[in-house]
Amino acid sequence: QVQFVESGGALVQPGGSLRLSCVASGIAFSNYAMFWYRQAPGKEREFVASIISTSTITDYDDSVKGRFTISRDNSKSTVFLQMTNLKPEDTAVYYCSTSTHEGTYWGQGTQVTVSS
Repeated sequence: QVQFVESGGALVQPGGSLRLSCVASGIAFSNYAMFWYRQAPGKEREFVASIISTSTITDYDDSVKGRFTISRDNSKSTVFLQMTNLKPEDTAVYYCSTSTHEGTYWGQGTQVTVSS
């Protein structure tokens, strides 16, 4: 059974930083690209960042470029999202995800709230 468990979300002031983690199980983690998405209240889920299996290529939504960094540790089946200079518009539930030939998998999400 594929399972993703996100953690690291919190309430943080504007300009602050957070590091999200997502631990995977039940999947050959190192074989797959990993993704971070987010969903703000009343909005659709949106792409945030991605990283391929070998960590050599990453991609970001324009809204987070230069502020967020995605990375992974294949030895620990974990993907990270380092977030800096956080803004109120970054407030959302953050999800990690991947797609295999068997389907698309999501974690339960972790809440990030940016507010003074």
